[in-house]
Amino acid sequence: MTVQIIKTPRGEELVLLSKAEYDELVHAWEELQEDLADVAAYDAAMADPLGSEPLPAEVSRHILDGTGILKALRLWRKKGQVELAKEIGTSQGFVSDLENRRRKLTPDVAKKLAIALDVPDHWLPD
Repeated sequence: MTVQIIKTPRGEELVLLSKAEYDELVHAWEELQEDLADVAAYDAAMADPLGSEPLPAEVSRHILDGTGILKALRLWRKKGQVELAKEIGTSQGFVSDLENRRRKLTPDVAKKLAIALDVPDHWLPD
Protein backbone atom coordinates (compact mmCIF):
# COMPACT_ATOMS: atom_id res chain seq x y z
CA MET A 1 0.00 0.00 0.00
CA THR A 2 1.41 3.35 -1.02
CA VAL A 3 0.35 6.14 1.30
CA GLN A 4 1.24 9.78 1.23
CA ILE A 5 0.59 12.10 4.17
CA ILE A 6 0.21 15.81 3.55
CA LYS A 7 -0.50 18.74 5.86
CA THR A 8 -3.05 21.41 5.15
CA PRO A 9 -2.25 25.09 5.81
CA ARG A 10 -4.16 24.71 9.11
CA GLY A 11 -1.92 21.79 10.17
CA GLU A 12 -4.47 19.03 9.56
CA GLU A 13 -2.90 15.79 8.29
CA LEU A 14 -4.48 14.12 5.27
CA VAL A 15 -3.75 10.67 3.89
CA LEU A 16 -3.62 10.03 0.15
CA LEU A 17 -3.96 6.53 -1.27
CA SER A 18 -5.10 5.03 -4.53
CA LYS A 19 -8.81 4.55 -5.24
CA ALA A 20 -8.27 0.77 -5.43
CA GLU A 21 -6.62 0.74 -1.99
CA TYR A 22 -9.39 2.93 -0.60
CA ASP A 23 -12.02 0.56 -2.03
CA GLU A 24 -10.22 -2.41 -0.43
CA LEU A 25 -10.26 -0.70 2.96
CA VAL A 26 -13.95 0.16 2.65
CA HIS A 27 -14.79 -3.40 1.63
CA ALA A 28 -12.81 -4.87 4.55
CA TRP A 29 -14.53 -2.45 6.95
CA GLU A 30 -17.98 -3.40 5.64
CA GLU A 31 -17.24 -7.12 6.01
CA LEU A 32 -16.03 -6.57 9.56
CA GLN A 33 -19.20 -4.66 10.42
CA GLU A 34 -21.34 -7.48 9.00
CA ASP A 35 -19.41 -10.07 11.02
CA LEU A 36 -19.75 -8.02 14.19
CA ALA A 37 -23.47 -7.60 13.57
CA ASP A 38 -23.84 -11.37 13.09
CA VAL A 39 -22.03 -12.07 16.35
CA ALA A 40 -24.10 -9.48 18.21
CA ALA A 41 -27.35 -10.87 16.78
CA TYR A 42 -26.40 -14.42 17.72
CA ASP A 43 -25.35 -13.38 21.22
CA ALA A 44 -28.60 -11.47 21.69
CA ALA A 45 -30.61 -14.48 20.52
CA MET A 46 -28.78 -16.78 22.92
CA ALA A 47 -28.89 -14.39 25.88
CA ASP A 48 -31.34 -15.07 28.65
CA PRO A 49 -34.27 -12.63 28.42
CA LEU A 50 -33.79 -11.87 32.11
CA GLY A 51 -30.40 -10.37 31.34
CA SER A 52 -27.75 -13.07 31.75
CA GLU A 53 -24.54 -12.65 29.84
CA PRO A 54 -24.36 -13.44 26.12
CA LEU A 55 -22.08 -16.12 24.76
CA PRO A 56 -18.38 -15.30 24.98
CA ALA A 57 -16.87 -13.97 21.75
CA GLU A 58 -14.61 -17.03 21.36
CA VAL A 59 -17.66 -19.32 21.48
CA SER A 60 -19.47 -17.17 18.93
CA ARG A 61 -16.43 -17.24 16.63
CA HIS A 62 -16.35 -21.05 16.74
CA ILE A 63 -20.07 -21.20 15.97
CA LEU A 64 -19.74 -18.76 13.06
CA ASP A 65 -16.95 -21.00 11.72
CA GLY A 66 -19.39 -23.93 11.70
CA THR A 67 -18.59 -25.59 15.03
CA GLY A 68 -21.57 -26.84 17.04
CA ILE A 69 -22.41 -25.10 20.32
CA LEU A 70 -21.42 -28.02 22.56
CA LYS A 71 -17.99 -28.37 20.96
CA ALA A 72 -17.53 -24.57 20.94
CA LEU A 73 -18.24 -24.46 24.69
CA ARG A 74 -15.89 -27.39 25.34
CA LEU A 75 -13.09 -25.74 23.35
CA TRP A 76 -13.69 -22.45 25.13
CA ARG A 77 -13.30 -24.24 28.47
CA LYS A 78 -10.15 -25.91 27.08
CA LYS A 79 -11.39 -29.43 27.80
CA GLY A 80 -10.89 -32.54 25.74
CA GLN A 81 -13.69 -34.97 25.01
CA VAL A 82 -12.18 -37.58 27.36
CA GLU A 83 -11.95 -35.09 30.24
CA LEU A 84 -15.50 -33.88 29.71
CA ALA A 85 -16.78 -37.43 29.42
CA LYS A 86 -15.21 -38.35 32.77
CA GLU A 87 -16.74 -35.29 34.41
CA ILE A 88 -20.25 -36.21 33.30
CA GLY A 89 -19.82 -39.95 33.82
CA THR A 90 -19.91 -41.17 30.23
CA SER A 91 -17.57 -42.14 27.40
CA GLN A 92 -15.59 -40.03 24.95
CA GLY A 93 -17.58 -41.60 22.11
CA PHE A 94 -20.83 -40.43 23.68
CA VAL A 95 -19.51 -36.85 23.90
CA SER A 96 -18.40 -37.10 20.26
CA ASP A 97 -21.86 -38.34 19.27
CA LEU A 98 -23.48 -35.42 21.11
CA GLU A 99 -21.17 -32.90 19.44
CA ASN A 100 -21.86 -34.38 16.01
CA ARG A 101 -25.61 -34.64 16.67
CA ARG A 102 -25.65 -38.42 16.31
CA ARG A 103 -27.33 -38.52 19.74
CA LYS A 104 -29.87 -36.22 21.32
CA LEU A 105 -29.06 -34.34 24.47
CA THR A 106 -31.29 -35.46 27.35
CA PRO A 107 -32.22 -33.04 30.15
CA ASP A 108 -30.12 -35.07 32.63
CA VAL A 109 -27.01 -35.01 30.43
CA ALA A 110 -27.58 -31.33 29.59
CA LYS A 111 -27.58 -30.48 33.31
CA LYS A 112 -24.34 -32.43 33.85
CA LEU A 113 -22.73 -30.71 30.85
CA ALA A 114 -23.81 -27.28 32.05
CA ILE A 115 -22.20 -27.97 35.43
CA ALA A 116 -19.01 -29.45 33.91
CA LEU A 117 -18.66 -26.56 31.45
CA ASP A 118 -19.81 -23.97 34.01
CA VAL A 119 -22.38 -22.45 31.67
CA PRO A 120 -26.11 -21.66 31.92
CA ASP A 121 -28.39 -24.56 30.91
CA HIS A 122 -29.97 -22.56 28.10
CA TRP A 123 -26.64 -22.25 26.27
CA LEU A 124 -26.79 -25.96 25.46
CA PRO A 125 -28.73 -27.22 22.42
CA ASP A 126 -32.22 -28.62 22.79
